[in-house]
Amino acid sequence: MLTIIAITIGLFFAINIGASGAAASMGIAYGAGVVKRRLALLLCAIAVFLGAWLGGGEVVKTIGSGIVPNSTFTVEIALIVLTSAALSLFLANIFGIPLSTSEVAVGSVIGAGVVYQSVFIGKLVWIMLFWLLTPFAAFVIAILASYVLKNKTLKKWLEIPKAVPFLSALVVLMGLFEAFSAGMNNVANAVGPLVGANILSTGNGIFWGGLFVAAGALLLGQRVLETNGKKITTLRLEEGCIISGTGATIVTVASMLGIPVPLTQITTSSIIGMGFAKHGKSVLKKDIVVQLLTVWIVSPVLSMVLSYTLIQLIIEHSFYPIIAMAGGLISVFGVMSLMKRSKTALPAKQEIIKD
Repeated sequence: MLTIIAITIGLFFAINIGASGAAASMGIAYGAGVVKRRLALLLCAIAVFLGAWLGGGEVVKTIGSGIVPNSTFTVEIALIVLTSAALSLFLANIFGIPLSTSEVAVGSVIGAGVVYQSVFIGKLVWIMLFWLLTPFAAFVIAILASYVLKNKTLKKWLEIPKAVPFLSALVVLMGLFEAFSAGMNNVANAVGPLVGANILSTGNGIFWGGLFVAAGALLLGQRVLETNGKKITTLRLEEGCIISGTGATIVTVASMLGIPVPLTQITTSSIIGMGFAKHGKSVLKKDIVVQLLTVWIVSPVLSMVLSYTLIQLIIEHSFYPIIAMAGGLISVFGVMSLMKRSKTALPAKQEIIKD
């Protein structure tokens, strides 16, 4: 029964990954009017499945046995790890905090490893370095590419009508490449713990995980596609090609190395890099940078704490971690409350001094 529940939660998680993350990969092509919505979702679903099936194995191994030994995983542990990851995303949605599915999945696995003191620290540091460096690399590449696009000869060629069909085909191709890379990297988030617990073999995990991620993109990806394609910002075709191509290349390389990375943050960093090249430092708004850093920190920590606490409570029958967590939460919310009060009180004090 627990095995069935664990598989169900893992595949449900896969559907949500497809609906939220993978569907965004065709947003630029759809927003530019190159492809219709249904075709965009269908192409995305096919590319995601192929990416998972053909190249998802290395990241599955990392989630299943690279961060903690697979001996750590039992059916119960896998169930709790997947529940923690799914619950973290659910809580984040309630509070409106965008989380990375890769970071959430890794955090949940770390929580289990902390309980049994079995985390491979070297591998974890390697993963965290990728989390830091890949968005920065995407930012720098986007700036360099923007300066290349300013070349007068290239700019004239891009403006002629004959360039439009070429760019349209290229932006679709880059969207497919991005969806393919998302399949390579993200399917592990849903099935890695199942493979680690020997509930599914690597081959079966990749196949079924890829299938359900593709189903999520095809059946539930409409809203994300609409938001990313038409409601956030308008990009020229050549800019869209660079953003999708940069993200896809970085994620593909990371996947080949078995490193789970946040595609959304990488893509966002590319867009910020484009804006930086156009408008300078003014685009580096404090709230955008803070949000990226918050997502990077909150994603793994939230799921790690949930995973650690649930394992201690349900499997180890220890209530002490809950007391510690409650104390930590009270402290955090107390500090946040004091900070808000001090901010609201400061303008009033300044007015008194002026008077």
